[in-house]
Amino acid sequence: MNEELKKLFRQYAGYEAESVTRLTAAGSNRCYYRFTYSDNTVIGVEGTNADENAAFLSIGRHLRSKGLPVPEILAVSEDGMYYLLQDLGDTSLFDLLKDARNSGEYSAAHIQLLEKVIKWLPELQFKGGQGMDFKVCFPCESFDRRSIFWDLNYFKYNFLKAIGIEFHEARLEDDFERFATLLLKDAPYDTFMYRDFQARNVMIKDGEPWFIDFQGGRRGPIEYDLASFLWQARAAYPDDLKQHLIDVYLEALTPFRKVSKKEFLLSLHNIVLFRTLQVLGAYGFRGYFERKPHFVQSIPAAIDNLRDLLKQDIEECPYLAQLLRDITELPQFNPRPTPADAKLIVRVMSFSYRKGLPHDDSGNGGGFIFDCRGMHNPGKYDCYKKITGADAPVIEFLESQGEVQRYLEHAYGLVDPTVEKYIERGFANLMVAFGCTGGQHRSLYCANHLAEHLKEKYGDRIIIQLEHREQGVKKEL
Repeated sequence: MNEELKKLFRQYAGYEAESVTRLTAAGSNRCYYRFTYSDNTVIGVEGTNADENAAFLSIGRHLRSKGLPVPEILAVSEDGMYYLLQDLGDTSLFDLLKDARNSGEYSAAHIQLLEKVIKWLPELQFKGGQGMDFKVCFPCESFDRRSIFWDLNYFKYNFLKAIGIEFHEARLEDDFERFATLLLKDAPYDTFMYRDFQARNVMIKDGEPWFIDFQGGRRGPIEYDLASFLWQARAAYPDDLKQHLIDVYLEALTPFRKVSKKEFLLSLHNIVLFRTLQVLGAYGFRGYFERKPHFVQSIPAAIDNLRDLLKQDIEECPYLAQLLRDITELPQFNPRPTPADAKLIVRVMSFSYRKGLPHDDSGNGGGFIFDCRGMHNPGKYDCYKKITGADAPVIEFLESQGEVQRYLEHAYGLVDPTVEKYIERGFANLMVAFGCTGGQHRSLYCANHLAEHLKEKYGDRIIIQLEHREQGVKKEL
């Protein structure tokens, strides 16, 4: 933790905190900490971008002044890079709805809570828009053609190109222009667009919703936030619940604006499609380029949303519509049904970091990659250079050091519970890879021993595919 944040807390509280706990961040690079003192807690934030911080602080103060349920800003450092917030606890709406998402069954209490959240949305949009200084918004003050093209190009370069689909760039750009015109039919706007309005950014405290992470907000269309919330890829709200919440929103909207439901639904569909493309771009960048498996695992849910959206044609953008349909037909987004008696396939690999990380072809998008380069390297010695981690001299060298046994015990401790859960939940694939400098000694030894360990422990409950990539060896155990 930066000393400036500790200093800010001391200035606020008058003394040192009794304890400081770092909190898990979601998709942000900001760092969050919980300071505990005298039976109280506050949240400390280390920002990474001065303009984004300024946007959050200005928007937060404005929304709070309108009586809206956002965290109180308690203290800010002189340079604006660190600040303290009211602690709203650890329970997000997304967490509360976990069981409902898994079962597809939403209780009356769940629906009542969702209705509360949706009823707040027009308040945030219209009261939030009154008197707001949109010039502080980051990175732009309005949902406009330029910002639309940022997101469409984000989708093009970070998703389309990452999945390797062929497309005609000029024809796609022409349809992007037409699509942007459709999206901007109600511009200019006088309402606040939260932009990242979703269940993860709604905290539940004493049964009531509070709203966080609005630093990307700007002037924009009211349909955007409803689209963001109801079609958030991993939220998986049933269609009938979506329709009910749309009706709840329209009723709550009445005191602020009269709208035609038919026109509203048409605009909403276009915004949902746009938001889905933006989300796929974000998932592509975070998953394929930053190699964060959580985002890759979210892509199939977004593709499912896309399939549903394409049931309604986009007559103005025929090339874009056909390209999106082609994406939904790609094999990696159409996994074959897994028979009830199918076994979990565990792919165990060794590889060289010099030749890049291994690729998971199963579509599962994750697993484990263990770095073996911290162990003493037999490859530094001439006598081991022409043999591998499967040969007795290398095995003896590694085991005599004592490092490899401790290393593998930690690996087993991570992999075994995951295999158990994957079997229990009927998953089809898990990849575990060990990497070292050349992919010849340490990683190969570890891959062999994990494969033997899993075979001994799980027997016929799983299928083990062992691959030593740099040796061109593949076999099934």
